[in-house]
Amino acid sequence: MTIPRILVIAGSDSGGGAGIQADVKTITILGGHAMTAVTAITAQNTMGVQAVMPVPAAMVLAQIDSVAGDIGVDAVKIGMLGSAEVAMAVAERLAALDVPIVFDPVMIATSGDALADAATIAAFARLMEIATLVTPNLPELRALGGEAMLRRTDTAVLVKGGHGEGDEITDELVLPGGDRRIWTGERIATTSSHGTGCTLASAIACGLGAGLTMEEAITRAIRFVRAALLSAPGLGQGHGPMGHALDVVPFDEIED
Repeated sequence: MTIPRILVIAGSDSGGGAGIQADVKTITILGGHAMTAVTAITAQNTMGVQAVMPVPAAMVLAQIDSVAGDIGVDAVKIGMLGSAEVAMAVAERLAALDVPIVFDPVMIATSGDALADAATIAAFARLMEIATLVTPNLPELRALGGEAMLRRTDTAVLVKGGHGEGDEITDELVLPGGDRRIWTGERIATTSSHGTGCTLASAIACGLGAGLTMEEAITRAIRFVRAALLSAPGLGQGHGPMGHALDVVPFDEIED
């Protein structure tokens, strides 16, 4: 039996709702083996982010080299990077790795706290060059250049519609050359939405690492996120974590 080996490069969320913690839970539930390179340590909960300590770039690279050189990597998910130096170092190290790379350009937490400064966001351009898929939400898309960026990039972009208005959420995949695919679903009314972006990107990376096509991986990932939202345990006083354990609603029962 083979198991997809997924390397996650992201920050740690002490509250367990997003970041590395959400990534590991997602990949494990979807049948993958999660490996991590922690880029930042955060003190955060459902109310917000109280403190952030970036991990030095050399240590981030050491983590990547350690697991890649021994266990191997079938796909990569990139989340919070912590600094421009780490972003550039990660991009250069991954450029030689011939596997699918899903880049979630994390800029702001669900609580509204900033997780990337201007220099780090500027460094995202290099990561987008090596990524197989980039997964910005609507505010992140605007920060990256909006429709103009979509027209000029050679990377597939999944524009997440959760920040849009209305009772429906539309996620749109824009492929190099302009072809597009749309997923639409009814908005789930909940405050337990912390970690949706991390979870979606990790689920997609796990699918790609297992050999699914991009559309198949995205479809499964969206269904998984929706099920996790419906299964949220209702923890905390703010934006609570989703129900990654799926002990209430199996994700394969969520229809398109």
